[in-house]
Amino acid sequence: MSLAPSHVELGEDQAALIEAAREFARGELLPLDRKWDQDESSVAEVLPTLGGMGLLNMLVPEELGGLGCSYSTYAAILHEISVCSPSTAVTISVHSMVGAIVNRFASEPLRSEVLSDWSSAASFAAFALSEAGAGSDAAAAKCAAAKVDGGYRLNGEKMWITNGLSGRWFLTLVRLDGVPDGESLCALLVDGNETGIERTEIHGKMGIRGSETAVANFTDTFVPDDHLLGQPGQGLEVFLSSLNQGRIGIAAQATGIGEACLDEMVNYARQREQFGRPIGMFQGVGNMIADSAVELEASKLLVWRAAYRVDAGELDRQASSMAKAYASEAANRIAYRAVQVHGGTGYVHECRVEQLYRDARVTTIYEGTSEIQRIIIARELARL
Repeated sequence: MSLAPSHVELGEDQAALIEAAREFARGELLPLDRKWDQDESSVAEVLPTLGGMGLLNMLVPEELGGLGCSYSTYAAILHEISVCSPSTAVTISVHSMVGAIVNRFASEPLRSEVLSDWSSAASFAAFALSEAGAGSDAAAAKCAAAKVDGGYRLNGEKMWITNGLSGRWFLTLVRLDGVPDGESLCALLVDGNETGIERTEIHGKMGIRGSETAVANFTDTFVPDDHLLGQPGQGLEVFLSSLNQGRIGIAAQATGIGEACLDEMVNYARQREQFGRPIGMFQGVGNMIADSAVELEASKLLVWRAAYRVDAGELDRQASSMAKAYASEAANRIAYRAVQVHGGTGYVHECRVEQLYRDARVTTIYEGTSEIQRIIIARELARL
């Protein structure tokens, strides 16, 4: 079922885009997602297809060749993709998030030059915020940039980089040398084709295995002056502005996982018989299905509300954090129930709910943990 509430009448173009994403996901992505999970290979193999469908430049303005989607349409598409491939959804989400930052903060002509090719696999983008000692506390970043003629020299390490193996553009938080700590954080758009960049894949993830996760080491990597996004000292603001919307993307991913789990458990409860009748007729199983349906519907409404606020031009951190915290935790509860309904069958890899259970787990971690979301919600409420 669509992310959009039943009372919302979608425009013809909106409905067509969402339906195309749904058909593509169900027709092509599901078997690929199972393969990526099995062998830890990358979503990158379908980047040309995603680009051709416009799924890589949904948030790019139409004048630069993008679709110029509303954020609610974008979230609904991520939901449909996530039902069949959560790895593809987060890949698209991070690439789109970087594009939105470039659109807002890059100066011309860099903005137009980069975004006009955003649908190409050759312009794939990665998000390089975290470090070994700087996760939730992003301001503790130590990756260093020294000012040189015409730009910056970058040295240091970033980790947990989504899209970090195939990405061309690395949105990177750095600390400028020789500047007071309160003014030193900067956002640089690093060209992955430059020298001095070593990428290492992070293997052995619990889930979302088709999504690339990497460590990047920068050694005297040059970044031109005009690749500074925003102003010097504004780096954390640039990154945090993106996370507000990025959290909605992850919340939409979580609703897709939840919907896939609910579909699987309902179908199994109809088919599986014990004591002479389908297990869905037993109250204990029925309660798990009912609770999951309620939580999924609540999650969708929270995500839709947060996306609607973005479309209205509002910076509503509380709405985004509520959607992220609730939808991600609900997806984990729904996935737990899906495995429980399947019993022993749900505990083996051949059953899809086993993978969905693992895929759901990270949604409460990346783009800000559930604990961080609660801090944001409490702070926003205290300002009222």
